[in-house]
Parts: sequence; structure tokens; C-alpha cells
Amino acid sequence: MTAEPDVISRQLARARERIRRYPPEEAVRAVERGALLVDLRPLEYRLRFGEIPGAVAVSRHVLEWRLDVSSEWRLKELAPADTDREIILICNEGYTSSLAAWQVTELLGLREVADVTGGFAAWRAAGLPVTPRLARTGPAQHT
Repeated sequence: MTAEPDVISRQLARARERIRRYPPEEAVRAVERGALLVDLRPLEYRLRFGEIPGAVAVSRHVLEWRLDVSSEWRLKELAPADTDREIILICNEGYTSSLAAWQVTELLGLREVADVTGGFAAWRAAGLPVTPRLARTGPAQHT
């Protein structure tokens, strides 16, 4: 008899069936085509492990407000008509970003939300650009 996966594992699998997932190298190409890369990692992780050049840092707990193109609190990188702009979420290992991508797709009606398979750990392992966080000169934290 096989054990049933726990609830969150089933939800994660369901989320991943419904979103696009990019390997890190493909995420870079999507960003080069105009996708917006949103880094969900906590500030402590970005300080310790570095940041992805060009990524916009957004705390997970305010993500929906920052990606809602009709909200006055949306990211400045998004215009009210950007419901079709591709947004790629990245977290540390790809779990939080998968769930978040699915949730904002469902809640906000955004059509092009993806995540990075393996998250920042896979990004760094692939040798993709990472810069040390520079105090006061790094990307803005959208909290």
C-alpha cells in the first residue's frame, strides 16, 4: 500500500500542471524577450547569496498587490494594460514560486505567469549572473 501525498504536495503538483516552468537558462532568454523576473526570496537570502541582475524583489506576502495591474500599489514596471506581459517568479528552490505563480494566475487573471525550475539554487548552479547585494544601491525591495 502506498501512502497518499500530503495535501500541500498535491497542491504543488496541481499548480505545476497549470503553469509554465522554465529551466534557468530558458528564463534568461524569456527575460531578454521582455519578461519581468520577480525575486520572491526574503531579504536575508538576497543579502547572503546575492541578487539576480534586473530582477525585481517582491516580498511574497504582498505579491498579489504588486502584480495586480489595476492596483495603485502595482510594480512601476507594470502598466495597467500588462495582463499579457510574461512574469517569471523565482524563489530559493522553486516551491514557493510554483504555488505563487498558480495563485496569481487564478486570483488576478494574469495569463503569462511562470516560475523557474529549481529556483535560485538552480540559477546559481547553472552559472547564471548573480551579483552581491550592495547596501543602498541594489534593486528596490517592493514590500
